[in-house]
Amino acid sequence: MLLVSGIGQAAKLPHYIMTNGFNGLHGRALPPAFGAKAANHRLTVIVASGDGDMYGEGGNHFIHNVRRNIEMTVIVHDNQIYGLTKGQASPTTAKGVKTALQPEGVVLTPFNPLAVAISLDAPFVARSFSAEIDFTADLILKAMDAKGFALIDVLQPCVSFNKINTAQWYRERAYKLGPEHDPTDKARALEKAFEWGEKIPLGIIYDKPRPGYVEQTVGLDSEPIFSRITKTADVEELVGGLY
Repeated sequence: MLLVSGIGQAAKLPHYIMTNGFNGLHGRALPPAFGAKAANHRLTVIVASGDGDMYGEGGNHFIHNVRRNIEMTVIVHDNQIYGLTKGQASPTTAKGVKTALQPEGVVLTPFNPLAVAISLDAPFVARSFSAEIDFTADLILKAMDAKGFALIDVLQPCVSFNKINTAQWYRERAYKLGPEHDPTDKARALEKAFEWGEKIPLGIIYDKPRPGYVEQTVGLDSEPIFSRITKTADVEELVGGLY
C-alpha cells in the first residue's frame, strides 16, 4: 500500500502510519499517486489531502483524475478553512463567512466536491464526519474495494480558525443515509450532494462502478512497468532515430 499526500495538516497523515508514504507539493498529491498506480497496478493507493490542498491548489488535478477514473482512494479532510496557513477561506468555505483575509465576508459560492465528482461519474462518492470514527473506517474500506476513483469527503472542525462549523454544529445537522437512498441513481445522488445547511447527509452518496483508467490502458494492466527490464540496445536504437 502507498499513502500519498500534498501539503497541509492532512498531509501529516503518512507520518503516523506504518506504510509506504509520499509527501508531494501543495495541491500535487494526485500526480505522484497516479504515477505510482500506473507503474504498479497491483499497488493499493490512498491519497490524504485537505479541502484547500485538493480542491484549491489541486483542483485541476482533482477534476481530471476523476474524469480519467484513476484507481485510487482519495480521503479529503474538509474543515472548510485553510488551517495551516492561518485561517483564510478555502474553496469549501461558506459564502458570507468572515476571515482574517476576507473581513467583509466570502463572496464566492463554495466548491461542491461531491457534485463535481458525481457529474464526472466518479464510481464511488461518499461523505463522513470525523467524530464518526467507525462509520468513517467502514467507508474507507468500501472505498478501497471500489472500482476506479473513490472520494470520501470527511467533514471535520478546525478549532483554531473555523468557529462556525464546529463539532456540535455538525452533530446537529449530519445524518446517515438509510436504505431508501439509491446510490446508483445519479439524479438522486446529485440532490443529496446539494443538500446542505439544516440537514447534511453522510454515507455513500453515489456508487456506480465503471472500468478504471489503468484497467483499460493497454500496457498498464499486465506486468507492472516498474518490474520490466529495458535493454540498453532498445534505448540506443530509439535515441539514435531522433538524430
